[in-house]
Amino acid sequence: MIKAYRRRALLIAAPFAAFATSALAQAPAASAAPKIDTGDTAWMIAATALVLMMTIPGLALFYAGMVRKKNVLATMAQCLAATFIVSILWAIAGYSLAFTGDAPALGTVERLFLSGMTMDSVSPLAKTIPESLFMIYQMTFAIITVALVAGSVADRMRFSAFVWFCVLWLMIVYVPLAHWVWGGGFLGNAGVLDFAGGLVVHLNAGVAGLVAAYVLGNRRGYGQENLAPFDLSLAVIGTGMLWVGWFGFNGGSALGAGGRAAMAIVATHLAASTGAATWMALEWWTRGKPSVLGMISGAVAGLGTITPASGFVMPVHGLIIGVLAGGICFWACTWLKIKLGYDDSLDVFGVHGIGGFTGTLLTGVFAVGALSVTPELSAGNPGLLDGNPGQVVTQLYGIAVTLVWSGAATFIILKVINALAPLRVSVEDERQGLDVTQHGEALQ
Repeated sequence: MIKAYRRRALLIAAPFAAFATSALAQAPAASAAPKIDTGDTAWMIAATALVLMMTIPGLALFYAGMVRKKNVLATMAQCLAATFIVSILWAIAGYSLAFTGDAPALGTVERLFLSGMTMDSVSPLAKTIPESLFMIYQMTFAIITVALVAGSVADRMRFSAFVWFCVLWLMIVYVPLAHWVWGGGFLGNAGVLDFAGGLVVHLNAGVAGLVAAYVLGNRRGYGQENLAPFDLSLAVIGTGMLWVGWFGFNGGSALGAGGRAAMAIVATHLAASTGAATWMALEWWTRGKPSVLGMISGAVAGLGTITPASGFVMPVHGLIIGVLAGGICFWACTWLKIKLGYDDSLDVFGVHGIGGFTGTLLTGVFAVGALSVTPELSAGNPGLLDGNPGQVVTQLYGIAVTLVWSGAATFIILKVINALAPLRVSVEDERQGLDVTQHGEALQ
């Protein structure tokens, strides 16, 4: 009897079971939650440390070795201040405004004070690593961009004015530009290619440095007194740290441990090498001797110029871009600088600004479609040599926006700061040196 009832129940339930099975089969599968990859995470932790090392101690040593002895500590202090000020502001609001949401102009306030960020949360922009790691990796880029500007105004900017500059320039200039290019803003959506910071970091900092050099004016004795570097051995050590750190800067911008990261690192190293060799050769030819300052300048020029292209080009293109970087940046730091008459103390515009401009433009020439594929762009963005001359125009559009935005906003920021307190130290303080007058310390 019981078995008979069971058979009847199964017969009655069978059509409903079949219907349910069919409905489940036709229903769209729930999207799989993003999975954090341990290999990608391990690489990005290392890359983050490498990029932070680029500012402290890399850039600090690089800059300190090229100023006069009386300004060494003040120059290092600016790099150190940029590090902790930007870090705090990035966690409070910078990250959220740059890398959340997909509005064309600015991000959202979803991650103010990093609210809502958990151990398991991921950013849609980096789906295989923890969001906290993506956040701090991008923080290190913001840090070095702000610190780079300090090189243009070395030997003469008040420390208090530089602190205010760090705050205002990060939030008003850097954060929006980072969103426009990398965070889902209008430049990225227009197809502008910038793998690791040709626009966001190098051209942005270079233009800001040029504007700052003009606003503050030339150093006392510029062109008349001996302003020779204090200790180029420090600058060489700093260059080495920058060079190694750039593997994390460009290789880490792949946001994972894979072939693109490796290719970016190879292209980066080759560009630095040919940049240094080219600058050395030009200086040897024009001045009779290859200087150590020239070789390290050429290496940094190659590194900055390959940055926007590094993840989109083949290694051989890195060789070519490095040669062009060495030649063009050498011209900018010698002939162009003299013709325009500006005192960019450590050639931030000549190396990073011109390098960022050149590299961004050359990305539109050399980008390989197969290497520029992204999850949002399955066909990639090939460059001129890969059959897409329009990419050069797109790159020029990104360059023009960056030039106008960085230049105009930096000028306004500096004028506002100067209205509240002097940007520049007094004549007597400049003669005595910023180490003593700004920090009460000095090298013995």
